[in-house]
Amino acid sequence: MLLLGENTPAGGTGTAARDELAEKRARVATLNARYRHHSATSVLEGALRDPEAGKIAMVSSFGAESVALLHLVAMVNRKTPVLFIDTRLLFAETLAYQQEVAERLHLQDVRVLRTDEAEIAKQDPYTALNLSDPDRCCALRKTLPLEQALDGFDGWITGRKRYQSSTRAALDFFELEESTGRIKVNPLAHWSSEDVRAYMDENRLPRHPLVAQGYPSIGCAPCTSKVAPGEDPRAGRWRGQNKDECGIHFGADGKAVRAG
Repeated sequence: MLLLGENTPAGGTGTAARDELAEKRARVATLNARYRHHSATSVLEGALRDPEAGKIAMVSSFGAESVALLHLVAMVNRKTPVLFIDTRLLFAETLAYQQEVAERLHLQDVRVLRTDEAEIAKQDPYTALNLSDPDRCCALRKTLPLEQALDGFDGWITGRKRYQSSTRAALDFFELEESTGRIKVNPLAHWSSEDVRAYMDENRLPRHPLVAQGYPSIGCAPCTSKVAPGEDPRAGRWRGQNKDECGIHFGADGKAVRAG
């Protein structure tokens, strides 16, 4: 039986808190051992259908490869909450694509998340924070609304894959977000870019329009550039800056919190 339930935000101090984290680490290790040779669909079914799984949401950027996992989730349960972060700096193509995919897959619970305009005006009045402190910009525009939306959920599904960058090379199906006590589910961790393309072709899924224009990885417009042939797919994200990970995998203070 899948043991994802009873995940509460990690908190407190002393022996009890340490014991709680140790138990959750052991639970994640057991899950990874159990599902090591299973398919992405099996991982999703376990996370979404087992009564012990608790309340699970999916977080999606509706980016270059997102439609594959969104399709898998729709096949398992179209009522799964899908959280989409609108940073107010996204490409217009991404916003249109989000609506197209949600309608095509008949997703029944897509939630668009945005940081309050007053808070953005206070912290980033000139819309230039991405230039001076990109981690802080991600924390403001991505992590803040996501943390608010995830309150009450026991875990969340991501579309991250090992091949995408060196920081994801050892990614497992399940990992513990120790700062909150939530479990992240990464069903496509072992998929290659070829696997994703083949799945999209077989299921005739719509492509993000920017992919054909040279954007294999798509984030906010000011921080995303085209990628030349032979470059790493994520080379166009935060080009020229000491940053290679999406803001939703950072804490509210802009510091990396993802284990592994």
